[in-house]
Amino acid sequence: MKAKYIKIMVVLITTLLTFSCSNDDNASNEVTGSGNLKIEFDQVYGDADFIPGTIYTNSNGEAVKISKAKYIVSNIVLTKEDGSIVTVPKSQSYFIVDEFTSASTLLNLPNIPAGNYTKIKFGIGVDQEQFNLGAAGQGNFLTTAQDAGMMWSWSAGYKFLALEGMFTSATQTTEAMFQVHTGQTGTNYNYAEITLNFPDKALVRTTITPQVHIMADLKQVLDGTNKINLSEQAMVMGGAKLALVTANLAAMFEVHHVHND
Repeated sequence: MKAKYIKIMVVLITTLLTFSCSNDDNASNEVTGSGNLKIEFDQVYGDADFIPGTIYTNSNGEAVKISKAKYIVSNIVLTKEDGSIVTVPKSQSYFIVDEFTSASTLLNLPNIPAGNYTKIKFGIGVDQEQFNLGAAGQGNFLTTAQDAGMMWSWSAGYKFLALEGMFTSATQTTEAMFQVHTGQTGTNYNYAEITLNFPDKALVRTTITPQVHIMADLKQVLDGTNKINLSEQAMVMGGAKLALVTANLAAMFEVHHVHND
């Protein structure tokens, strides 16, 4: 009987020690605090890295040379692995990405709650609710957009995306200018929302700043699901073709990888 009692006590003590160690491990692995998250936009053209001055041939047989590639990234929302949502404050969530200004392609998001993130959502452009706040409600971003040439005027609104350059074709044998600007036209607002899954978790910690590498395929703007023939219309800033360009933006972005350094 005494030996049986000792065995029971040993089992109880072992169980308590195991439970205690398990709790200690969970406590030491608890994710708390906040950190930064970096988002890098890397412009490509189809399967190739985008190189300024390079001539690319689209599926319409047009030779395109891009001299401007800018777009507004806004309203960033992050999703954790447990499905919970973190919305970046609007005051910290409006950026202009300019392929020809390298510093603009790396966005830094501060004060992100620590956690494991699996998804990002963002807008291309300025959402209508924000625009309806009027010029005084835009804060410093209004001046930023004006300085970057990303507004037509306050009454006409923001340019959400600006893609410009020169092109030639079978019917346009001398170089001609093309301009594609998305934004509000008439009753069409043309704001686009993009949702992307991460191939690996972004581990935001007080000591880890993940960097999410997003590939932005400029080819998709004119040569995506909807083919825009520049020989027919080289200035696309409204009408049915602008709606087609806006629809193309859904396939423009892809997360290539995540660094957790």
